[in-house]
Amino acid sequence: MTEELVEMGPIDYVVVEFPGNRMTGEGFPLLVDLVDRGLIRILDLLFVRKDEDGSVVGLEIADLTGDGALDLAVFEGASSGLLGQDDIEEAGGALSPGNSAAILVYENLWAAPFATALRRGGAQLVASGRIPVPAVLAALDETDDARPPTP
Repeated sequence: MTEELVEMGPIDYVVVEFPGNRMTGEGFPLLVDLVDRGLIRILDLLFVRKDEDGSVVGLEIADLTGDGALDLAVFEGASSGLLGQDDIEEAGGALSPGNSAAILVYENLWAAPFATALRRGGAQLVASGRIPVPAVLAALDETDDARPPTP
């Protein structure tokens, strides 16, 4: 399949740490909603745990809970094969011992037509990044503090 025929949005990843291996599941219905509304497509969802000795292991979704309180069956099989052992190790390096994390790789479906049009026109992505929300809030606070008071 040629690149011109593939309509695909930007691909992002996030690593979300759960201190003490405690996952409440509060965010999972919202993730499902994003998928259901066609805003994102989950390519990979993998859970990892960093043991106290620093070793990092991948977890099966079915192994995450034993009490049935957190139903993650909807995410079972969310694996494109993009994530490898090196990705697990890299994510583990960001974790504190005794914590677990979710590694989520997703396509931004909402941006696919725009990205495809840009590619058709010869454009290419040369840089990408995220600004952490606390950094944005701090910068906005500094801007507000630097403004002279309005009369």
